[in-house]
Amino acid sequence: MVEQIMIQGTASDAGKSVIVAGLCRLFKNKGKRVVPFKSQNMSLNSFITATGDEMGRAQVFQAEAAGVFPDVRMNPVLLKPTNDRQSQVIFMGAILDNMDAVSYHDFKQTLIPKIQAVYQSLADENDIIVLEGAGSPAEINLNDRDIVNMGMAKMVDAPVVLVADIDKGGVFASIYGTIMLLKEEERARLKGVIINKFRGDVALLQPGIEMIEELTNVPVIGVIPYANLQLEEEDSVSLSGKNYVLDSSALLDIAIICLPRISNFTDFHILEIQPDISVRYIRNLADFGNPDLVIIPGSKNTLEDMAFLEQSGLKKAIQNYAENAGKVIGICGGYQMLGKRMLDPNQVESEKVEIAGLGLLDTETIFLDQKRTTQITGVTFSLEPVEGYEIHMGQTKRGENTQPFCKIKAVNGNQETHEDGAISSNKNIIGTYIHGIFDNDIFLGNLFNELLTQKNKSIYPHEIIKLKEHKETEYDKLAALLEANIQMDQLEKIMKGEKICVSTQKPAIKE
Repeated sequence: MVEQIMIQGTASDAGKSVIVAGLCRLFKNKGKRVVPFKSQNMSLNSFITATGDEMGRAQVFQAEAAGVFPDVRMNPVLLKPTNDRQSQVIFMGAILDNMDAVSYHDFKQTLIPKIQAVYQSLADENDIIVLEGAGSPAEINLNDRDIVNMGMAKMVDAPVVLVADIDKGGVFASIYGTIMLLKEEERARLKGVIINKFRGDVALLQPGIEMIEELTNVPVIGVIPYANLQLEEEDSVSLSGKNYVLDSSALLDIAIICLPRISNFTDFHILEIQPDISVRYIRNLADFGNPDLVIIPGSKNTLEDMAFLEQSGLKKAIQNYAENAGKVIGICGGYQMLGKRMLDPNQVESEKVEIAGLGLLDTETIFLDQKRTTQITGVTFSLEPVEGYEIHMGQTKRGENTQPFCKIKAVNGNQETHEDGAISSNKNIIGTYIHGIFDNDIFLGNLFNELLTQKNKSIYPHEIIKLKEHKETEYDKLAALLEANIQMDQLEKIMKGEKICVSTQKPAIKE
């Protein structure tokens, strides 16, 4: 019979996703068949599996930590907000519909038996499932139809451990408030608390631990120290922690336009971990400066984000930058914005039906109802091998003044040849639909060398950090950190359904 544990949080960005990934790697290292599971994920960071299914990016890096291929069953429901009121609802990798919050709140009850069946299929194949909640289980306005926190735990009779982020302050209030807002039967399901992102001397924390255990009768089974692990962050809340300031000591200054509806910003994680590279996110015209490379990322609402560029003055700044031989790369929605205009006659993405683009590429995009979701391999115009994935509803047509950026050779593992993207005649403006393009180390190394040559500097002096190898190292560090700072004997008892008691044993922080 499968063992299971559910990690819920006092709030978004408490560290649930990372702790689930760490537990997956820890159990994997113990020889267990383990997989992550999140019934419903709301995120604009998504991934395409080998079968062409779309799922949340967090469950992808958790699957990698578990040593298994990403499977859409690990995240059966994905919500991708298109504006402040509506989301695209994706079930088992395919679009169901666009719904507002009220409609979805009524609709999601119909998904319960389907989610249960998906979960059971994973349970039949594995030894352990580590479940992740969303936001907080104390969202009392939504709990009557919850399918992702205590509602999910009840569906599969999973014990729950609550994670609280002490770095934000008010950790004991958030723990107590969350627990007290739960129904009695929900509190009975809660078996332990983990305090996350702790800095300092744990001896100063101990009186608070003893008091919160006495108040709630729920044991604190771990205190995780703040760790500088270089892992992907999929929650949009984490954008607030991104760098917005130039590091003038770095060899290269890479500026990413922080669009209001930015999607798949995990594309840029690989840039952030390279030595001597300053990666900064631009929110307004005052921060533009004179970067060596400007990147326009993907967007869930490309036309609205193009309007933002116009209104903020960033459109003119990017155009002036390009006219002065600046290098600009657009990914997916960013590629579409680089063109002359974008058309949305059926209002697939926006209430706007047409908007002018940046005009830096001789291209035109029309949005259609069908989404393209594929994994691809190919070669760039410079014959660099690349692989990645596509997620887009727009079709882009190149004009005479561009050439394709990439020749695709395989789609979802099957041989298929077509052309992707566009590149300007001076090679300074590049657009592509390929997410993960920077994860290709040959392409990235050549890009760095090109940018340094333009600055009359020597080639990039460091070896490019390869993402797959880097991730493996970070997952093992994370697993070791959790094993050292969670009472694993208590956690394993919880997973086996055994009762554990509140303990006054002082946790010992280990780096």
